[in-house]
Amino acid sequence: MSIIIIVRTGAGAGGRYTEVVTHPEQTRHVLRILWSIAILVVVIGSLLPSSSLPMRALDRLHIPDKFEHFAAYAVLAFLPAIHERKQFIIAAALGAAALGVALEYSQLYSGWRDFEYGDMIADAIGVCFGVAAGVPLRATGMARSVLFEE
Repeated sequence: MSIIIIVRTGAGAGGRYTEVVTHPEQTRHVLRILWSIAILVVVIGSLLPSSSLPMRALDRLHIPDKFEHFAAYAVLAFLPAIHERKQFIIAAALGAAALGVALEYSQLYSGWRDFEYGDMIADAIGVCFGVAAGVPLRATGMARSVLFEE
């Protein structure tokens, strides 16, 4: 698997050439860092008071709350689904869904956010969508050439 690609061009005895150098371990590391950042953003965003500056800025975008939940949890499931092993993908998806439930209950007890079952449903649907989009993407020709060493 490799997303980080370095393209080298030059001239040789046979004319000009292009060489693609992939770095699968660096790619896996970058994707895991992005996933960790995404988790951190979701946790912090879920626990910030609705009166905080970041939450007020997000409200000004006029994005429906349920779509925000759907999109955030789709990303949490999509990132592992495009490069991790099956067992990890399953664990990450279940963990993301459980995180959504835990954060929603945390909002209930925080006193400054609203508890909604609809948010948990949107989170779970986002997780399903992220996995459903990520796993088949691995099998496409384009994704294979970008994600996987061949």
